[in-house]
Amino acid sequence: MSLWNPNADHPLHVRIEDASGDPEADLGAGIELLGAVRNGEAPATLRIYRPGPTLAFGQRDVRLEGYALAVARSLEHGFAPVVRKAGGRAAAYHRGTVIVDHVEPAAEAMMGHQHRFKALGALYADALRRGGIDARVGEISGEYCAGEFSVHGMPGTAARTRNAVKLVGTAQRVVSGAWLFSSVFVIEDSAPIRALLDDVYRAMGIPMDPATVGAADDLLPGYTTEAFIDDLLAEYALHVELAGA
Repeated sequence: MSLWNPNADHPLHVRIEDASGDPEADLGAGIELLGAVRNGEAPATLRIYRPGPTLAFGQRDVRLEGYALAVARSLEHGFAPVVRKAGGRAAAYHRGTVIVDHVEPAAEAMMGHQHRFKALGALYADALRRGGIDARVGEISGEYCAGEFSVHGMPGTAARTRNAVKLVGTAQRVVSGAWLFSSVFVIEDSAPIRALLDDVYRAMGIPMDPATVGAADDLLPGYTTEAFIDDLLAEYALHVELAGA
């Protein structure tokens, strides 16, 4: 029985990967995994990787007048522009971030849609708190790719910022028989992400406060992606049997 799916009794297989060098292929691999789980060709899986520099636009961004300029700005910053199938607005990530694709089979996948946002958002905040970060669930004013169940961090005495900063963005894709819960955790080196998102959101005419763009190590200097992955798996292990971790 898991926090996000009380009816599940299967283990969650952990798969830690290296980025392929092709940001679009890395993004598409999550959708391919969703299909494989739906068809019974793969087990419930927690796929974890650190991506190359990528700017993932949402479907709505593509229709904006400033989209072409935003793509150009992304390339100028050295981030590969891609369009994701899940919802939301543009989000940026690089090797200092961690992507987590949580995929599980479900007979009635849509029924648990809202519950998964709440349960997994809480789990992710707990994982960051395990590492010593004051993480909380909820949107902060002016954040990029705003979401009710995104996770933000509050500054403490050792923080390099005085602002609450967004740390985790989440999105879901649901198909008949399975669901994909995909999350971006910004752990290290927020400066290039902040500069890029400021330019891109200005190009698209979307209000965004760059002060809300941050990383876990802005709040806890020295915190690393490796430490975060350990904390994340430890938190998951409280709620589900992990295989292959």
